[in-house]
Amino acid sequence: MEHIHRQTRTDVHVHVIGGGLAGLTAAITAAESGARVTLYEGHRTLGGRARTTDGPYRTNEGPHALYRGGPHWAWLARRDLLGSVVSVPPLEALRFRFRRAGALRRVPPAALLRLARRSPRTAPVDADFRSWAAGQVGDEGARAAAHFAAAALFHHDPGALSARFVQERLHRLSSLPPEARYPVGGWARPVDRMAGHARGLGVAVETAARVDTRTLGELARTGPVVVATSLGAARTLLDDASLTWESGRTVLVDLAVRTRRGDAFVVSDLDAPGWVERFTAQDPGLAPAGEQLLQGQFPIGPDARRAEGTARAEELLDLGFPGWRERTTRRTEALADGRTGAVDRPGTTWRDRPAIVRGDGIFLAGDQVAAPGLLSEASFTSGIEAALLAVKAAGPRSGQRSGYGVDLNRT
Repeated sequence: MEHIHRQTRTDVHVHVIGGGLAGLTAAITAAESGARVTLYEGHRTLGGRARTTDGPYRTNEGPHALYRGGPHWAWLARRDLLGSVVSVPPLEALRFRFRRAGALRRVPPAALLRLARRSPRTAPVDADFRSWAAGQVGDEGARAAAHFAAAALFHHDPGALSARFVQERLHRLSSLPPEARYPVGGWARPVDRMAGHARGLGVAVETAARVDTRTLGELARTGPVVVATSLGAARTLLDDASLTWESGRTVLVDLAVRTRRGDAFVVSDLDAPGWVERFTAQDPGLAPAGEQLLQGQFPIGPDARRAEGTARAEELLDLGFPGWRERTTRRTEALADGRTGAVDRPGTTWRDRPAIVRGDGIFLAGDQVAAPGLLSEASFTSGIEAALLAVKAAGPRSGQRSGYGVDLNRT
């Protein structure tokens, strides 16, 4: 692990509200910059949406994969916080399937592959993805590409979003070799390592500590505050109606099924946004012997009922996992509404989202604020930046920026 220089500033006290990925990143960054840090988490455990359920079925509530091209991969690796990670075994990668025109296929349309190779910089910010992509590869290829990219969007109509925004995600999802790596044992493992590292730096962690507007005001009088909660929670806490941004609305289906030889690894729906992954393919220890864990995500519109997403999930399961109903040993469903990261409409980028700096010593972090990155990467990026700005705001002697931060202007 690379040594991180730290000189404690006992006169600087940074408060971090929220113990998810953004909050832990902010707390570590502020502590490494020399500040005294207290982290407040309303639940009894840390992790936020990066929690993993206790065994025997270890399912992730939020993130599944780390992307090697992202900023948090290098950040975690520098601090020896990655732990064991695995990629998709080559034989499993051969079991990637696509639903096209109602049938299961082994390969996607060639037009999708051609489009995925194009640099995101060729896609305009102010045009919708559907129109731009159709001009590049035709209507059918554009529709398939938009639906494939939904795996990193959780949005019911990816084609209506900014072409640049969608193309960035399509390009990274389709990279070869794949960027995705999976923490062995689920996301709870890196969360536990981050929490241990934070405590080792002197961060005081208070769980089951709910902060309300009055308490926030009291904290802000003693030092800068990083609010690292969901955007909705931040809107209430800060009483700031401007803290809004569009996110996805997605039905999540988790299944444990008895193992069957020949099951698909992934089934990507190219007829509509949707995706099912057998994520014990890369980490069999997440389920008891002889069983596999599947998770599907099926975006639905703002007025659609959850049953619509469930029905689409079952259609995809029928194609890729024959006999899944008789083999199911556990099933849970959830509706994730506004909990899947920001999406950008044409004419907007991450720079237009709610700003990190809120004034009066308040700073914002999370996956829907003005920071770049794929999915949870925005939480890391904003957590680092919010902490550095908080320490800097506390006084001219605070913090060493070199080596800690993310230059948002370069992204």
